Amino acid sequence: MNRLQVFIVALTFLLSHTLIAQIKLPKLISDGVVLQRDTKIPVWGWASPNEKVTVHFNNRQYKTKTTNDGTWNLKLPKMKAGGPYTMIVSGKNRIEIKDILIGDVWLCSGQSNMVHQLNIHDVRYADEIKTANYPEIRHYAVPRATSLSGVQDDLEGGNWQKAIGKEVRPFSAVAYFFAKKIYEKYHIPIGLINASVGGTPIEAWIAEEGFKTYPDIQKIIAENKETAFVNRQKIAFPKQDKESSPIPLDKGLSGEKTWYDVTFTPKNWRKINIPGYWEDQGIKDLNGVVWYRREIEIPPSMVGKKARVFLGRIVDADELYINGTMVGKTTYQYPQRRYTVPENLLKAGKNTFVIRVTNYNHKGGFVTVKPYCIFTDKDTVDLKGYWDYKVGEVFKPQESTFPKNTEDPTIRKINPQNEPTALFNAMVAPFTQSPLKGVLWYQGESNAGQPERYEGYMRALIGSWRQVFDSPDLPFIYAQLPNFMEVSYLPCESDWAELRESQFKALSVPNTAMTVNIDLGEWNDIHPDNKKDVGERMALAGLKLAYNEDLVYSGPLYKEHEIKENKVIITFDHTGSGLTTNDNKALSEFAIAGEDGQFIWAKAKIEGDKVVVWNDDIPTPKYVRYAWADNPDNPNLYNKEGLPASPFCIKEQ
Repeated sequence: MNRLQVFIVALTFLLSHTLIAQIKLPKLISDGVVLQRDTKIPVWGWASPNEKVTVHFNNRQYKTKTTNDGTWNLKLPKMKAGGPYTMIVSGKNRIEIKDILIGDVWLCSGQSNMVHQLNIHDVRYADEIKTANYPEIRHYAVPRATSLSGVQDDLEGGNWQKAIGKEVRPFSAVAYFFAKKIYEKYHIPIGLINASVGGTPIEAWIAEEGFKTYPDIQKIIAENKETAFVNRQKIAFPKQDKESSPIPLDKGLSGEKTWYDVTFTPKNWRKINIPGYWEDQGIKDLNGVVWYRREIEIPPSMVGKKARVFLGRIVDADELYINGTMVGKTTYQYPQRRYTVPENLLKAGKNTFVIRVTNYNHKGGFVTVKPYCIFTDKDTVDLKGYWDYKVGEVFKPQESTFPKNTEDPTIRKINPQNEPTALFNAMVAPFTQSPLKGVLWYQGESNAGQPERYEGYMRALIGSWRQVFDSPDLPFIYAQLPNFMEVSYLPCESDWAELRESQFKALSVPNTAMTVNIDLGEWNDIHPDNKKDVGERMALAGLKLAYNEDLVYSGPLYKEHEIKENKVIITFDHTGSGLTTNDNKALSEFAIAGEDGQFIWAKAKIEGDKVVVWNDDIPTPKYVRYAWADNPDNPNLYNKEGLPASPFCIKEQ
């Protein structure tokens, strides 16, 4: 080799040796971390094989040595709540971790309703955000990641944030209100590790240890670990190449003038109402792009002021233009549309508002019973009413994505974030060495299609997490699904009710609690705005399970029943200081059926700590249901502490 080649080889060796020699800590153990009190504190990481590692913490020194594979770990003594502390880890390099607190650490997990940040709900909780000043409440948002091959050693990123000022905006709203309630009682630091991903099933969060009694899922896990199998799947289902995708045929963007141009003159546009779905207003089965246009009269008092536009919720994606300028856009249906108008964009008199809406399946348009307006600090202009509309593009019906004429009948389409264990492996497994105070879980929407399996999955989730965290009695608090979708005025079947029942049955697992939220949902929003009550109800359960407080933490839960003649007499747990209705009216949402299983509405009354249910037309009752619907009309059974009863179903054997 010539001198240059020798130099490059030597430099490469030196650099690689240096990188290997660097002590590394897991990303979770970083500035601002909260470590669990009253238990030995693990510290772990990586370095060169057989490297000596020293940890300086709280005026003491701890030493260890890496194994042959370059890993090391040690445990610090138990500590009481307090801080801040500084930790120095040294070997061939030196790492300093600042502002460490000792307190209680809660793992918060699930899907989008646990993800939802305070920032998304900043109108409802504007004062909460403005006044947040809790530097000892801290939140670590685990970045979205998946792993099909197995558990990962470390997270892909993240950092600890404090509940102060604007830093609180990315906090999970549910987790924040939970932590605030606990902190205000004990003034002990609270760490929230938020490992959540919207639209994901429970199977993706369960550790492999939880699937021992699920041979079908064990087979999937084994297949996903095989590189050859995954590669065959990638060949069978190639990713859509955006470069080769057809150019959009949206007429609103491809003409001489775009349809949001203020100088564009609409011709042959039709009338349509906002809010509302276009399928309900004369447009049949359209998936595609629809443009809405209207001249909005703005008073002089709004000109030059800070303004915001609320456009409720739109299915699925939207772009808002005011006077030819894009003001905001959203790419999917769930977020509230809340856009800030650039200064000096509005003018007195007529202003051109254009909304480009894209819908991919089912009904498209504007969700009703949401705010639609533009406003400043003193003035508001309503945006509801009739707009002009025109279809810009019609999407072709989607064909099946399953590969045709495949020679391998075992090929299945893999969505990594939905595969069993995939999210656990990448987003929870890397910190299972870290002790927890407990778990908060809010998930279930994505499993509503197979509600009968959910109880078993809950048991698998709880059991596997307790196993991998080496905490057999780890408190596990979960949110029952709230009311959602159209209100039911007749007894009916419901997947959401079935899933709530599975969640209820999972309470037989020791040291678990379920918050009932049947009164906190919104019929037209799978992400209801009221996150505070969910979090505070979880806090009540936490005070009982994790802090041993003597308090009523749950609404009434079905316990047992007996049948006397044509009446079903039901006994409840968690009646508190007594059963009541929250509206001082007769009990509602009880349905009853005989042997044929045909439900009709029942009469019901409270007698002491029991509820008596009957219908004179059912002489021999066999079934009773309460609040059994996607969105029951008025489930009004509560205890006097103000907590609602869980929906339930009785099946007389």
